[in-house]
Amino acid sequence: MISLAFCFPGLVKNIVVSADERTWCVAKPGASNIDLQHAIDYACGEGGADCVPINPGGSCFTPDTLQNHASYAFNSYYQMHPIPDSCVFGGASILTNINPSKNTLKYLVKMCYKGIR
Repeated sequence: MISLAFCFPGLVKNIVVSADERTWCVAKPGASNIDLQHAIDYACGEGGADCVPINPGGSCFTPDTLQNHASYAFNSYYQMHPIPDSCVFGGASILTNINPSKNTLKYLVKMCYKGIR
């Protein structure tokens, strides 16, 4: 997994680049909050995904929604294990070839902090 940060005047955009540059694992639209929370708990716990950015105060905490946090957690886990079976999460996730950092999941756009270039 490669994480990039691009600073623009007043903004930084964090982009998680997929291992094959074409596939991302995101929360399935319409998945229940209970299913999303259970899947986040697995991905960020036993699964070992890097979920620090979606914790309170983290660079990807806002917007604070289960859908956005789940998408971040699922993709973080998936990029560690880039095979289709790694994007199951009890049916709460889907694989997509549409880059989630473009126009759909705005949770990746954050304020630029001093020292980030």
